[in-house]
Amino acid sequence: MNLGILLALSSAIAYGAADFIGGVGARRHSSWRIVLVGQAAGAVVMLSAGLALPGSPVPADFAWALLAGVGSATGSIFLFRGLARGRMGLVAPISAVGAAALPVLAGVAFGDRPSWLAWVGMLGALPGIWLVSRETTLDRPTRGRGALVDGAVAGVGFGILFIALAQISDDAGLLPLAANQLIGAILTVVAAASLRQPWRPRRGVLGWGIASGVLGAFGTLAFMVATGATSLGIAGVLASLYPAVTVLLAAGVLKERIGSGQRLGIGICTLAVATLALG
Repeated sequence: MNLGILLALSSAIAYGAADFIGGVGARRHSSWRIVLVGQAAGAVVMLSAGLALPGSPVPADFAWALLAGVGSATGSIFLFRGLARGRMGLVAPISAVGAAALPVLAGVAFGDRPSWLAWVGMLGALPGIWLVSRETTLDRPTRGRGALVDGAVAGVGFGILFIALAQISDDAGLLPLAANQLIGAILTVVAAASLRQPWRPRRGVLGWGIASGVLGAFGTLAFMVATGATSLGIAGVLASLYPAVTVLLAAGVLKERIGSGQRLGIGICTLAVATLALG
């Protein structure tokens, strides 16, 4: 198993843990506040690290970081919009598969030529991601078309995040990643204010948001480095396994039940990871 695969899996673990902590915090506080504090905390961490270990970013790196911030904020906003409407059971799997599929297509367009075994692993992971992302029950009735739109837009947002991060040059350092987090925070405030949602942080939100944001920042950093050691498609698929981490943490910490479909999805994802490692 090469370094790129290990880093992409580390990214999935960090993203999944960040979503778990943020999700638990969102049960107690406004999700918009959690997202805002998380984005701001990630920006501070990346800025501090970037100033301590400066790189040599060029304007194109910040342009890609800007696009990544737009993708991150868009994905989060529509994911939380789906959650608020009681449509997570459809939004989550569609967004996760979209986040995995877009980097694969972009990688091929940019010249990646994965082996046939890697293709088997990437394509095999998609139904696994779908299954593991699905909730076992829905609290409220849903309207399918709206759920599909929310999930599709969220998936496009996260896919754009992964694609844009992969385009930041290896010697750019961490300042572009700080810009990515800062743009995400600004867009979160704009969206929350336009929708008249509570976004101004309160003391009780800080712990949840900071923990989630720091983990998310680590996931972003691990993904960006991973794309330098393996193909964009493989890194994107592996990073999109983050829902499995969230599900397992919910089962272990909150004692939530894992549905049979989710168990099957985790098994499929495990086989896909093994196939990608061999490829």
